[in-house]
Amino acid sequence: MNVHLVGSIGLDSVEEIFSTVGRTLGRHLKRIPDGEVGPRRLWVSFQYPLLRSSPYLRPDPSGEVRPTNKFPKLCLAEGIDPAEVAFGELGYAREAKGSYLDFCAARERGDLPKDVRFQVCLPTPMGVIYAFCTARDVLAIDAAYEKAMAREVERICRAIPHQDLCIQWDFCHEMIILDGQPQDHFPTVKASLEDIMQRMRRISAAVPKDVELGVHLCYGDFAAKHINEPRGMGPMVEVANAMAKAIERPIAYKPHAGADLPIRRCVLRAAQAARVRGRAIPRRRPCGRRRRRHEEAHGDGLEVRAEVRHRLRVRHRAGAQA
Repeated sequence: MNVHLVGSIGLDSVEEIFSTVGRTLGRHLKRIPDGEVGPRRLWVSFQYPLLRSSPYLRPDPSGEVRPTNKFPKLCLAEGIDPAEVAFGELGYAREAKGSYLDFCAARERGDLPKDVRFQVCLPTPMGVIYAFCTARDVLAIDAAYEKAMAREVERICRAIPHQDLCIQWDFCHEMIILDGQPQDHFPTVKASLEDIMQRMRRISAAVPKDVELGVHLCYGDFAAKHINEPRGMGPMVEVANAMAKAIERPIAYKPHAGADLPIRRCVLRAAQAARVRGRAIPRRRPCGRRRRRHEEAHGDGLEVRAEVRHRLRVRHRAGAQA
């Protein structure tokens, strides 16, 4: 059994995360994130001070704020030509380079398996800009930010050996829009499935083919609740299949928001799940005598899940704290 961690981990330091997760999950890991400690704990809110300090942006004079955290929405500053907008370093590459040193040290100590990859979790540009900018100016700001994010990916891939690296796009705000339920959190300008897949094709092209690429389909987490609870897996299946067609390189994994649901509510529909390209129809969990035989044949999955729950205190991704 393999274990995938989507990003945020409720421990206090990168060193503690690599030590605890490595020793607990060890052989079940193919990749490991740094836990998004410090200012990245609030996911894309990490980027709000950068946007707020930009000379090209200002708080919208209308006084519009985000529904969740009440941050003032941003628009183009007075007199700014949209073509002028540009961003420098976003901070993700610097964070990744520092955490990679801790990753290497943990691997040398034997806390992590030799073949595990370092997983760098990045928000999509749309996930950042559609959260904090007004619908009126969102396209101009998003175009400039997308270029800056592509440069962050390039810096990460120059600094970290490709055989050690996995880049994960966190596909949250797009998933909430595409789910089709009513929402007032994000603009819907150029937010059709086709528009969003074109964005995913562009940003994924920045990831070299020998670097592992993953996508996390997420419904956010504000105050320990999804922004919208998924009603079924249909929208996720549609998005996953569209992504498989749009992205012109291998995708190593697409963990879905169903994994974020409380166990009592996580009912996977086999017919829907089977429609995801490359995914097998999930089997019913064996019980009683069959379950014991299953555990003997397939390892200690129950013990691993218990340790994850009690020792790691893994938090859900703070998708809408952003």
